[in-house]
Amino acid sequence: MAPSLTIPGRGECRLDYLLLDLNGTLTCDGEILPGVAGRLALLAEQLAIRLVTADTLGRAENLARALGLELLRIDPGDEGRQKAAAVEALGAGRVAAIGNGANDAAMLHAAAFGIAVLGPEGLAPAALLAADVVVSRIEDALDLLLIPQRLVATLRE
Repeated sequence: MAPSLTIPGRGECRLDYLLLDLNGTLTCDGEILPGVAGRLALLAEQLAIRLVTADTLGRAENLARALGLELLRIDPGDEGRQKAAAVEALGAGRVAAIGNGANDAAMLHAAAFGIAVLGPEGLAPAALLAADVVVSRIEDALDLLLIPQRLVATLRE
């Protein structure tokens, strides 16, 4: 069942999709970070999850298969525009997006909820400025969606 959130000052929002950057957000040096797989399995019961990547490290297909998630591969170059287009194609008002890179900024801005992660590989200033919420770990980002009252508490006006 997709979560429906009522955020004072923002209104009602029903999320159907989660769009995730892969490299640097869910992984560090190409390895899935601890605590990610279990949380994604729980979220997959509520949301259609897509990994979106240009696959810089050439491991996206194997990682997507290991996580049991759909892979949305984009072309290298102009990745920010392609990621934002993916949000729009899904219906931006029904999408939460999580990322950390400069090429994630447009995706975070376009989504109903953009969550930037300051993880082991850093956080680009453009992603920081485009996000609705910034967290220090991917586990915290996923927990905001698993326990949506946290998201409401942070975003209410």
